[in-house]
Amino acid sequence: MTSRPGRRRPVAASAASGAVRGVALAGATVAGFSGASALRADPLITNSYNLFGTPGLIEMPTAEMSRDGDVSGNFSYVLDQSRTTLTFQVFPRLTGSFRYSRIPGYEFNGEDRYDRSFDLRYQVLEETTWLPAVAIGLQDFIGTGLYSGEYIVGTKSLGQFDDVRVTAGLGWGRLATAGVIAGTQGARVSEFVETGGTANFDQFFTGPVSAFGGVSWALSDKLTLKAEYSTDGYTLEQDRGVADTDGPWNFGLDYEVAPGLRFGAYSLHGSQFGILLNFVLNPNEPPAGAGFEPAPVPIQARPRRDSDPLAWSEDWIVNQPTRTGLNETIRTALEAEGVRLDGIVLRANSAEVRIRNDRWRAEAQAHGRTLRVLARFLPASVERITVVPVVNSVPVAAVTYNRSDIERLGNAPGRAILDAAEFSGGGGRRPDDLVQVDPHPKLTYGVAPYLEISLFDPDDPLRYNVGVSFTGALEFAPGLVVSGEVRQPLFGTFDEISRPSNSELPRVRSNFRLYIDDNAPDLNNLQVAWYARPGDQFYSRISAGMLERMFGGVSAELLWKPIDSRIALGAEINYVQQREFDDPFAFQDYDVWTGHASIYYDLENGYFGQIDAGRYLAGDYGATFTAARVFDNGWRVSAYATFTNVPFEEFGEGSFDKGIRVTVPVDWLTGQPTRRTYTTLLQPLTRDGGARLNVPDRLYDRVRLSDQPALEDRAGRFWR
Repeated sequence: MTSRPGRRRPVAASAASGAVRGVALAGATVAGFSGASALRADPLITNSYNLFGTPGLIEMPTAEMSRDGDVSGNFSYVLDQSRTTLTFQVFPRLTGSFRYSRIPGYEFNGEDRYDRSFDLRYQVLEETTWLPAVAIGLQDFIGTGLYSGEYIVGTKSLGQFDDVRVTAGLGWGRLATAGVIAGTQGARVSEFVETGGTANFDQFFTGPVSAFGGVSWALSDKLTLKAEYSTDGYTLEQDRGVADTDGPWNFGLDYEVAPGLRFGAYSLHGSQFGILLNFVLNPNEPPAGAGFEPAPVPIQARPRRDSDPLAWSEDWIVNQPTRTGLNETIRTALEAEGVRLDGIVLRANSAEVRIRNDRWRAEAQAHGRTLRVLARFLPASVERITVVPVVNSVPVAAVTYNRSDIERLGNAPGRAILDAAEFSGGGGRRPDDLVQVDPHPKLTYGVAPYLEISLFDPDDPLRYNVGVSFTGALEFAPGLVVSGEVRQPLFGTFDEISRPSNSELPRVRSNFRLYIDDNAPDLNNLQVAWYARPGDQFYSRISAGMLERMFGGVSAELLWKPIDSRIALGAEINYVQQREFDDPFAFQDYDVWTGHASIYYDLENGYFGQIDAGRYLAGDYGATFTAARVFDNGWRVSAYATFTNVPFEEFGEGSFDKGIRVTVPVDWLTGQPTRRTYTTLLQPLTRDGGARLNVPDRLYDRVRLSDQPALEDRAGRFWR
């Protein structure tokens, strides 16, 4: 019998995931018996989700986890309710979910109920030979409280191949509305929070307790049978006459239709049925595999000095035609590698190249391709090679390599050459003998399709616009750039948005629908920007114009980011005025000063934290907290929450601004090297409190890609 994909515990994790576990799980594993290696703790992995969109049986949760990094979309229909859930395995033992639900006729006036909720679950104990995995979960801990419940659950696999898994647990709240066995101290608050969006701290693990359980049996690689005793009694729905149940038992099956796509069908509560469609993507498993990037040129070692002393002569440096021809040869060769040569300094024993990475998602790969070209074409006397990336028209971190190390370590892991390199923040200084190979002015432009999505509108949970985006940038001088984007909508449903804003705050975002016209071109932004390096560790930006779809004005930003540091500090100040709905070059009366002080921290292993504190577009003061995970292949999943001095009641539905942002690199989908990405924001509501200006090309996310931690984190792609 073979193992079941997604069912077995992995014997060995990748180096990256193992590193994450080492940081994230310290102190949380179960100690095994001395000398008994068979009793070591292992994660209990599943590819099966329940009707609430989290790893589980049918309605009840389990202590299983998805694979590290799994992003799953779950669409379920149960007792006339529809639920859409996005679940992310944040790290091996922490799972986060966002759910959007619709209950027909639930409101007292007969209208449908649209509900948004967030879940968290943590596996506190991993399974051993004798002990089950144990997880603690919070269901709907931020929301109206409709699905609010907490649980402690254990799951144990049976048999050599984990074909059978048994689950038992205790539930509170929603998970204790049937089969109550006891009660905990304190009465549970059962009223809805009408605005939603607030954490239900006063409810956690209070009120009645119920015991639930069940079993899953993997009959084959594709088919799994399930049975459970459910303690979700649907009492709220039954009280309002929109649900009916006849018992606590649920039965069903899951079937893998295709890799990453599963279908479930269930008999529920003796008289009902439910279905589930689940798809899973893992950023570590690109559809195109390793990709279709062309092979780099091989490293060509210099001849030995004693065997070819002429090749080591330094006479070439005083021959201007030779130097000019060499510049052109290097420019052409780099262009073939997807790297644009911006400027070059040639000396008898050293060279500096300033490059623009037009193709490679990882800056480490652009460095490696550049060094391969230079090792092939530079005269043998050149030993020191400095590579300076140019970002936002400004040179950033300088990395100096010894050519002898390049020749010696060309077949070694990429981290070896980076360990031998010298990093400096002095890339912003312009050498007197720099030759500008790519002269000004420089014009770049592009045409690409775009997809714009609006989620969770109560009148239509999914709205979209599809069109063509025209982008262009004209760089007049180093750091001085005029850029813009015009979008031409082709088809979609944005023009059907009809719900008016009821905001009590200045309507800086909630009037979004008034900026939409399906037929007219949309001037998304048009700005002039000046990027500079005030110091070795500082970067600056000043932008003016139509900065985003709804606001125009002036924005200034200063970033402190040492090349070798995982911490950065930033400050931004803006004076902006609200743009007219129909005239792309006119303004309304509303204007505001806004700005933030920011702290950024690279937590290593792909985890990032960010705090932005200051004044927002509606004039409110507060802070935004962001946590992100960035995968080696460019995937980025982040969540943010903004709290300001606007009371929850005045903010309105949702109580405070929050959302999940997912960025998918295009090369992950196509296998063709490109730096393009697609980003979508999953935002429960578009309200006016906590709204920040959307300025193009903020500094941190551009600058950090070329610093020492980023190069080291992507060292595996250095020689690719």
